[in-house]
Amino acid sequence: MRITVLGSGTSHGIPVVGCDCAVCRSEDPHDKRYRASVFVEGAAGEMLLIDTGPEFRLQAVGARICRLDALFYTHSHADHLHGLDDVRPLTWNGPLSVYGNPATIQDIRERFRYIFEETQPGGGKPKIAPSVVDGPVVVGRMTVTPVPVKHGLLDIYGWKIAENGAVFVVITDANFIPDTSFDLIRGADCLLLGALRVRPHSTHFSFDQAVEVLKRAGAKEAYLTHLCHEHSHEEITAYCGQTGLKVLPAFDGMRVDMPPSTDWD
Repeated sequence: MRITVLGSGTSHGIPVVGCDCAVCRSEDPHDKRYRASVFVEGAAGEMLLIDTGPEFRLQAVGARICRLDALFYTHSHADHLHGLDDVRPLTWNGPLSVYGNPATIQDIRERFRYIFEETQPGGGKPKIAPSVVDGPVVVGRMTVTPVPVKHGLLDIYGWKIAENGAVFVVITDANFIPDTSFDLIRGADCLLLGALRVRPHSTHFSFDQAVEVLKRAGAKEAYLTHLCHEHSHEEITAYCGQTGLKVLPAFDGMRVDMPPSTDWD
C-alpha cells in the first residue's frame, strides 16, 4: 500500500489569501499546503481517493493520477468536497463509486445537483454513484472501514484502510474520537491525524491533544496534517521531536509505503 498526501493544509490553504505572516511568505516548499486529500494505491493496483479539496485538479496532475476505483469522503466541508467536479476525466469509462455518511451524500446531491439531472449536451459532468455507508467497503484486496468521529457538533468519518495485514488510518477534522472508534484504529501501522495548531480550537485537535490521541491509539508511525499557518514545517518537526513518539508533520506530496517496499517505481 502506498499513501500520497495530496494536501496537508487547513481550510484556507497556505499561503492564506491576503496574509503576510512568516509561514505564508516562507520559501520552504513544505510550507506550501493545499487543502486536504489523500491518494492510496494498493499492491494489486487499486486506486482510492479520500476527499477532493478545491485544488484537486492540480493535485491529481502533480501525482499523475490516471484512474480511480473509489472515492471516500470524511465530510462535506468545502475544503474536503469542492474539487469533486474535477474527477470528470477519471469517470469517462463509467461511474465512480463515492462513499460517505448520510449528511455528506445528501450535501453532494444538493451542491452538485447538476450531476444527477439531465443537462444540455457539451461540457460534461462527473459520472458518480454515491452510496451511504456505515460499514466496511471492499475494493479489490483492500477493506475500507469508516471510523466515526466528532468535528465539533458534526458526525463525520475517518477511514481505516487494511490490506494484507497493513493498516492505514486517516482522521482529519476531529476533536473527539469515541471509544468504539479507538477500538478500530488501535495499533495501526500508520495514522494520519489532523492537528491544527498549538492553540486550542473548538472543532479540531490541537498538537497536544493529537499527541494524546496517538499515545492512546498506539500507531506504529504517525503524521500530523490539516495544519494551519501559525507554525512552519520546521517548527512542527521540532515539536514532534519532543513527544517521544514516531510522529512528523505531513507535507504535500509526501509518500508512505506500507510495509516498506522496493517494488514501487
